[in-house]
Amino acid sequence: MIDSLYPREVDFAALDEIRKAALNGLPDDLADFLEGGAGTETTLRANRSAFERRVIRPRPMSGVSAPRTDTTFLGIPLSLPVLTAPFGGDGLFHKDGHLAVARANEAFGTVSIVPEAGTYSFEQVAEAAPKAARIAQLHPFEHFEQGARRIREAGYAALCVTVDCPTAGFRVRNRVNRFDPDMSRFAGNTAGEDTPDVAEMFSRLVAHGAPAWDWTRLAEATAECGLPWIAKGVLTAETAERAIEAGASAVVVSNHGGRQLDPAPASLDALPEVAAAVAGRVPIALDSGVRTGADVFLALALGADVVVLGRLAIYGLAVDGEAGVRRTLELLAEELRTLMILAGVGSLADFRASLVGAR
Repeated sequence: MIDSLYPREVDFAALDEIRKAALNGLPDDLADFLEGGAGTETTLRANRSAFERRVIRPRPMSGVSAPRTDTTFLGIPLSLPVLTAPFGGDGLFHKDGHLAVARANEAFGTVSIVPEAGTYSFEQVAEAAPKAARIAQLHPFEHFEQGARRIREAGYAALCVTVDCPTAGFRVRNRVNRFDPDMSRFAGNTAGEDTPDVAEMFSRLVAHGAPAWDWTRLAEATAECGLPWIAKGVLTAETAERAIEAGASAVVVSNHGGRQLDPAPASLDALPEVAAAVAGRVPIALDSGVRTGADVFLALALGADVVVLGRLAIYGLAVDGEAGVRRTLELLAEELRTLMILAGVGSLADFRASLVGAR
């Protein structure tokens, strides 16, 4: 006899419940920092609209009852086709920041992209959860080689290079709020000898005319780093091709969560073009706008191998640290598996574009 149709003894029963609790618990200016985008936030809205304009085409009587969600990404095993994003300032949302995120990922069998501008260093996160701290982010700045060496020595398997951030986006909410966060929360990787000062690092992001890298310089730097690298910030076939030519082992279709160029293409709208250009040569990740298991399903069907969670992971972190992120992953996995059963998708290898239609 079933006592209850739905679980009752849980703190959070749905992803949107986690989001609302997170935003309700944050100061207004920090909530705006989390939720806001660049410019008039056209790209921010487009990211959600791109998912909402698409539907999953059901396949009844498929015989699928226990779909598999395990996969690998750059040889890294995953229980779910999900990575968490390299969001900086993580200690603003919870004192344990990416330590908690990585521990949740490790417990669930997923992986963190550990940020350069995080509260904790690459080494600290790797020590806290070595099975999850497998990818680390760098920006193409002059300390790139030194950062890559630290990442390699800390045992990471790959670099994630953010290629769409030569300068910070024009983020109106932060300007209007005169947002002034504790910069130490971004300084976990800038506290050692021969590391850049955090204020100097961020001044480069907002200064126009600062030295900017091109693909040739990035190819030279990554060729010396001794690790495979991922190009994060790809929205066109041309950029995907240039990244692969420069030596990228994977690409992330991303508009930085709507926080950089505005207006820009929605990541999901850009995904088919990028997938066609890549043509299976390297794996593809997608971020920006992902909020549900249905969004993960649509991204996988349209050509992504994995998705990257930014704001969704932060909501979980903000409400309950490691347990909140773990609950977020549990709900995401439960919804994805439900949809795979309803659409007759037995494993990630069975995803294809014909599963998606237009509303």
